[in-house]
Amino acid sequence: MRAEELSRSVQDYLKTIWLAQEWSPEAVTTTGLAQRLGLSPSTVSEAVKKLAAQGLVHRPDSGAIDLTDQGREVAVQMVRRHRVLEAFLTARLGYAWDEVHDEAEVLEHAVSEKFIARVDALLGHPERDPHGDPIPRRDGTVPPAPAVLLADVPPGTTAVVARVSDADPDQLRRLGEAGIRPGTELVLGEHLSRAVSVTVGGAVVEVGVLAAEAVWVRPRP
Repeated sequence: MRAEELSRSVQDYLKTIWLAQEWSPEAVTTTGLAQRLGLSPSTVSEAVKKLAAQGLVHRPDSGAIDLTDQGREVAVQMVRRHRVLEAFLTARLGYAWDEVHDEAEVLEHAVSEKFIARVDALLGHPERDPHGDPIPRRDGTVPPAPAVLLADVPPGTTAVVARVSDADPDQLRRLGEAGIRPGTELVLGEHLSRAVSVTVGGAVVEVGVLAAEAVWVRPRP
């Protein structure tokens, strides 16, 4: 199924469900989905019923919301569009990494698969967007992105930043100013009550608890 055959609202629901499952092993619920979309649970509940009727999601007895194969196909198309556009905006148009999310949210609904394919080729088929998130390939496969939360890494560990959540632009900007970006090597220090201490480029930086939950790292090769 092609994403452009569906409404913007349906595209957003499917992409949001996929992203929720990408970032967390927890089941996607109506309440959680409503929080992510900024809608009321009753509105989301009605929308999920319609998505189920279209064969795009299903809800097992547990009440969790899962994508069907068709739903996942559309969701991955939308994630691919979004991340290719973010890569293009930063690489070719000079956008900062904390500016691209909202622009891509608008553009992803207006462009075609042909356009995205050409932008992808122009950029040399990048595997990651500016935040380190894997860009789904044209065939729907997603490059592996093994990583763990910064907040869960023990002191003394040397790690490399793999991904940074772009959910909060202000937080993203602060992390960037501290030098915490994909590819940055850092050494974990003490876990404080409200922050995690890390050494970046020889400087000690305190990363707040919420920010530490937005940074994913992998062991140094």
